[in-house]
Amino acid sequence: MSHPPYSPDLAPNDFFLFPSVKNKLRRQQFSSPEEAIEAFKNHVLKIPRSEWNKCFENWFKRMQNCIDHRGEYFEKQ
Repeated sequence: MSHPPYSPDLAPNDFFLFPSVKNKLRRQQFSSPEEAIEAFKNHVLKIPRSEWNKCFENWFKRMQNCIDHRGEYFEKQ
């Protein structure tokens, strides 16, 4: 089965990590790129293991949904 060229449904960074970081760092201003990178790292390191486990459980469900839809794009169901 071919894989969609890009599917946010299958990218953990898109459905878990980036929204989490965006919400946490919203409205903060950084004086340098290095400061922003450090804030990003600090946030990622504070995400509990249980949240990462849930992320990957959801990822496998999303992959199964993609298989069930034969690789076609799908909305959250």
